[in-house]
Amino acid sequence: MAASPPGIVGGLTNYGDPRFAAYLRRSFALSMGYSRRMLSKPIIGITWTASGFNNCHRGVPELIEAVKRGVLAAGGLPLDFPVTSLGEVFLNPTSMMFRNLMAMDVEEMIRAQPMDAVVLVGGCDKTLPALVMGAASAGKPAILLATGPMMTGRYQGERLGACTDCRRFWGRYRAGEFSDEAIDTVEGRLATTSGTCAVMGTASTMAILCETMGLMLPGTAAIPAVHADRLRAAEASGTAAMELAFSGRTLDAVITQASVDNAVKVLLAIGGSTNAVVHLAAIAGRLGLKVDLKALNRVSDATPVLVDLKPTGHGYMEDFFNAGGVGALLRRLEAHLDLGTLTITGETLGEQLPPAGEWIDGDIIRPLDKPIRADGGLVALYGNLAPNGAILKRAAADANLFEKTARAVVFDGLLDLAERIDSPDLDVEPEDALVLRNAGPKACGMPEAGYIPIPAKLARRGVKDMLRLSDARMSGTAYGTIVLHISPEAAAGGPLARIETGDRIKISVAERRLDLLVDDAVLRAREARMQTMAGERGWAKLYRDHVLQAEEGCDLDFLRAQRM
Repeated sequence: MAASPPGIVGGLTNYGDPRFAAYLRRSFALSMGYSRRMLSKPIIGITWTASGFNNCHRGVPELIEAVKRGVLAAGGLPLDFPVTSLGEVFLNPTSMMFRNLMAMDVEEMIRAQPMDAVVLVGGCDKTLPALVMGAASAGKPAILLATGPMMTGRYQGERLGACTDCRRFWGRYRAGEFSDEAIDTVEGRLATTSGTCAVMGTASTMAILCETMGLMLPGTAAIPAVHADRLRAAEASGTAAMELAFSGRTLDAVITQASVDNAVKVLLAIGGSTNAVVHLAAIAGRLGLKVDLKALNRVSDATPVLVDLKPTGHGYMEDFFNAGGVGALLRRLEAHLDLGTLTITGETLGEQLPPAGEWIDGDIIRPLDKPIRADGGLVALYGNLAPNGAILKRAAADANLFEKTARAVVFDGLLDLAERIDSPDLDVEPEDALVLRNAGPKACGMPEAGYIPIPAKLARRGVKDMLRLSDARMSGTAYGTIVLHISPEAAAGGPLARIETGDRIKISVAERRLDLLVDDAVLRAREARMQTMAGERGWAKLYRDHVLQAEEGCDLDFLRAQRM
């Protein structure tokens, strides 16, 4: 064990007299009703991420009370503090634009306030990466506690879970298969408990990857939000934070290139969210590490999809939890992983695996010899349309669209898309490729607009999928043959800025290629169609001026490790 943590006198306010600063701080702390005995203990900070604008986090207050029990039982003083709360569906233009703002908030508050370790409580999509990014940069001991996924609802005997089923039923409604009354009924049954999306969306994906990297207690990523085990996990996390306060173990000792590589392999095996590639790159970049998209392709060819959950399969996160959770999956994948990586508990990943031979539900977490598919869920594509890469979630796509040449139908931005996608006069056929540009990070914060709707005129003809391409993201809960994160984006002068309706696009998943079949001279002669977000002040300006492209995690350039 290291020396006793400094507690309340750590990181004193600057008055020119440290003893006066400690005296004044104790005086003000006593005004809150704490005894001198309690103020002599190590202090564990707890992030308060609850908000009236964040449905995923309505269980956070109860989790924090359970964390406090664990801290108190271990002899510490728990103090919660507010940080930015990112409620995915309540933020405009997109929560992604505020992930880095939250990360900065987390970093500065952890560094500035007198805490010896911190429990990072959160769940909603961009929250877990923001918490990890901020804590990794702050350099104090930290442990992550996810809020956990929702439980499913029911509609006419069918299980429903946000938000893959949200999109499926909305697609049926757009196609004229569902009445207004029916869609209203479904709306009320998609998200019926606290917690994050019930499928393998971004929130669940990131929780699983964070457990894989050793950033939270083993077995805690997939516990449903309303399960009693979630509260017990919170209490145990508080106790674990006290050990961290004495050991001084920080995230840079746990997040290594090997642990990031493990996370990439698990991402492929769960058929996880495309957003995770961006978030992993951002987390890695904070510590001088990297997510290499070309390496991802090599790993993807050798890593099977084992988890049968929506949107790539049939089950829900409650099924994954009951099937054995992350530990069972890691046991299945152990031959593919570096089990010597350190976890936040001080044990290695291998030491935390469940015993060999322990029961695993093979219908949900498949054995290696009976995978959902023999290769990984994601691939990166390169070519003259995506010089720095693009991402396709092939596990949720139609393989019949993987090798084709298609005519481009181009939308110049989100407003153009909204105005024309359902027009009866739209010149589009099922064999075409829908292309959305000016939806990347610099243009508008990179919203989840890459899930371009099937044009209404085609949806009514029964068209379920088309090749779709953009510099945007899509929700981890979405599905379809959708190429995302095209880099450089149009607003940064990428080739997307010069594509026109009628151009021919060639995709070859087998060759990992995405090409625009237009002569370079013709492209150079075209005017670039570039848009950037409105606003010349505050966070929008700072973000636009400094945000990096998707392959670098869309972090701000001045927040990444300088040694990269």
